[in-house]
Amino acid sequence: MDRKTVLVSGGAGYIGSHVTVELNEAGYEVIIADNFSNCDKTNYNGVCAICGKQFPLIEMDFCDLNAVRKLFSENKIDAVIHFAAFKAVGESVAEPLKYYTNNLNSFLNILQVSKEKGCNVLFSSSATVYGEPDSLPVNEKSERKPCTSPYGNSKQICEDFLRDCVNAYPQIKGIALRYFNPIGAHPSALIGELPRGVPQNLVPYITQTAIGKRECLSIFGNDYPTEDGTCLRDYIDIVDLAKVHVCAVSRMLKGEMKQPYEIFNVGTGRPLSVLELVTTFEKVNGLKLNYKIAPRRDGDVCAVWCDPSLAEKELGWKASRSIEDTLRSAWQWERRLAGK
Repeated sequence: MDRKTVLVSGGAGYIGSHVTVELNEAGYEVIIADNFSNCDKTNYNGVCAICGKQFPLIEMDFCDLNAVRKLFSENKIDAVIHFAAFKAVGESVAEPLKYYTNNLNSFLNILQVSKEKGCNVLFSSSATVYGEPDSLPVNEKSERKPCTSPYGNSKQICEDFLRDCVNAYPQIKGIALRYFNPIGAHPSALIGELPRGVPQNLVPYITQTAIGKRECLSIFGNDYPTEDGTCLRDYIDIVDLAKVHVCAVSRMLKGEMKQPYEIFNVGTGRPLSVLELVTTFEKVNGLKLNYKIAPRRDGDVCAVWCDPSLAEKELGWKASRSIEDTLRSAWQWERRLAGK
């Protein structure tokens, strides 16, 4: 039987690199494409080391429709997983045009060429589509509220693009995975989260503060209506997250979807506050972090976590790694980057 080929757009980034490892382990051929706007080749090289092989790597911008057409015409692609998007909530509030131009155009081009080629599409969506939820936990039928950031809004709009294209073009099938908060690194410490410049996400800022690269960690707001006043999130291990993509791709390629367009929450269902995450990191790694309370940050919601039962029922997937193991892996990755 021919091995199926999966294109991973943004495959040199944090999530894409971990997904590539899991796809390879499951027997898929993988093509990685990236414009390296938010990463370097560290994770690509790490993926090749973990898997013991070189993966095809195409340096390109998915906002260039001709480049996307060329990629699909030169390769037989059975499914595409789309990660190529800007992803910092705070930056999107400050630079909405940057986010809309990149995130919408790149996905429209994927959909256009997938329509032409009859390709399955797996979209990397986000819990931000739920905005500030009325009730928790959220499930796939929870209302999508007005988003608190252009980043979240771009995810909502792209979900709508995928839904409408799947309904209009029977040659396309689509799944949107709504991630909650991916954290951690591969147990090998060969790939992990490596943001350019100042980290916009919590865990890399924690690890960079712990290693001495950042002077102080800011916790944005301690006056939220939660037990300790800090935001509540559903933190999911990056390897657990990567594995669900294999389940979803398999579901599409084996014709097991119950609807042409499906949505799944990807999280643990266990909320943890920002302060709890910081103190757990300190405890499991035997460290003391320098942190301070700062004013609330634009675009942040108070609390969001998911009911992940649909993904378990339909995809046979469930998060399994502990928060302690996840935070150990994040610290091991940071130490390796620092040569320690």
